[in-house]
Amino acid sequence: MLTFKNFNIADWFSFYRISAAPFLLLVLSLGSRELFTWLLLVSYLTDAIDGFLARKLKITSARGSQLDSFGDQITFAIALIGLLVYEFDFIKAHSFFIILVLVIYIFQMVISFLKYGKATAFHTYLAKLSAIIQAFFILLFLFFEPIYWLFYVMIVLGLLETIEEIALIFMYDNWVAGVKGIYWAIRDKRRLRKKITKKGTN
Repeated sequence: MLTFKNFNIADWFSFYRISAAPFLLLVLSLGSRELFTWLLLVSYLTDAIDGFLARKLKITSARGSQLDSFGDQITFAIALIGLLVYEFDFIKAHSFFIILVLVIYIFQMVISFLKYGKATAFHTYLAKLSAIIQAFFILLFLFFEPIYWLFYVMIVLGLLETIEEIALIFMYDNWVAGVKGIYWAIRDKRRLRKKITKKGTN
């Protein structure tokens, strides 16, 4: 049975991002763009902090990876809603690219739930880079103005990292956390061990 003692400091930063979501929506409904953006910045910073602490203190875990991923998804959803509210014209003008990324992302989530019963938590290098570029674009947009070339970089990286995640889902029979990318997955002992076990039963 899980208790508060089961969660480490990195987990609590992930919990912050999740619990901050309703408050961010409240601020959004009140029309305070500046406060919303500053609070969104705090949420993005906690994403960087929890990953750093988990690696530095060597407290990484499957549960922590799931919490981190869920916190990331919640933060992205809130950020997207913020853009819809404050910059609807921009979203409308670039809806094709945004919908394209979202459709492929939803497809990735569906096959993950069908295969593993939960979302992936690979945390690939591409996913981390994509998240950083995404955060920079959204925050700069909300604070100042859109940087168009950064938007297209964000879209391309979002497509690439989602396609890579789909490929990794097909490469791993069982749910795993912490896969740096396809190159590392090919040599991953967790995947190879499963393949060897299957061969041994034939």
